[in-house]
Amino acid sequence: MKASEKTSALWLGFFSRGGAVTVTQTEAGQTGLLPQPGPWQRAVRRILGHHSMTLGVVILGIVVVLALLAPWISPHDPYAQDVSRRLIPPVWYEKGSWEHILGTDKLGRDYLSRLLFGARVSLLIGLAAAALAGVIGITLGVVAGYFGGRVDAIVSYLLTVRLSMPVILVALAMASLVGGSVNVVILLLGLLLWDRFLIVSRSVTRQLREEEFVAAAKTLGASSAFIMVREILPNLVGPLTVVATLEIAHAILLEATLSFLGLGVQPPMPSWGLMVAEGKAYMFFQPWVILIPGIVLAVVVLGINLVGDGLRDITAVDGRN
Repeated sequence: MKASEKTSALWLGFFSRGGAVTVTQTEAGQTGLLPQPGPWQRAVRRILGHHSMTLGVVILGIVVVLALLAPWISPHDPYAQDVSRRLIPPVWYEKGSWEHILGTDKLGRDYLSRLLFGARVSLLIGLAAAALAGVIGITLGVVAGYFGGRVDAIVSYLLTVRLSMPVILVALAMASLVGGSVNVVILLLGLLLWDRFLIVSRSVTRQLREEEFVAAAKTLGASSAFIMVREILPNLVGPLTVVATLEIAHAILLEATLSFLGLGVQPPMPSWGLMVAEGKAYMFFQPWVILIPGIVLAVVVLGINLVGDGLRDITAVDGRN
């Protein structure tokens, strides 16, 4: 067959199948077509094609890199106090100084250094709290969805009890009783944010337990624990990743709220919520003391939500395909 005839046959097959061309490796080599991209390449293309998710990934990437490099790139010690240099404005103000690019707080501590170290605290609390909540919620959800019956009824009752408790009020009450610290905040938020993990994992597990691969595993004599861990859990990664991103953002906001009220991270440890709380007395005269940490907190939460929305859209497209 001549080259022109092969090209005509290829285009004929393209239009006859509605635009889907299936080319073997031999045909691809003969016609000069590029090979099909791998799964990682397709994932990268989907992310780059989703502009809001790309923006979120860029924001998160910058914040994570700055947080990891904070001990080496911070211009000053975030705990060093110098009252003689208190409330120096940022460099874009008339009295600003390049020595303190974002100014200093009421105790003369460098604002940029405290922002960088505060990113470490916020990300640590968000990731750790979401991980703890995920372990609790996914375990209860998979067990309830797989076994059903009384187990499902008991777990549903626990979920109802959890949903009846306002998160912020319970966190405030417990933090006021126990005392605020990083470990206490992580534990409190982890014990209060597992409901979405449970709902999603329970719903998906109830669908998966009726699938043929689960029936095949039962036929081969696999135990319930093996089926839940090896057969069901891998299929929960997609939807639970979306939930995890949303809960990380939720945990960061709750940590900032607790710190703002004096029941979260305790001074002198840098925290964005604590920086806003320390600057609220000067908000009418030096508004940048609350605007800078507030804007940074809003941008980070926005980036996490953009990534979560993008993952939801991408997984929805994969599910339809």
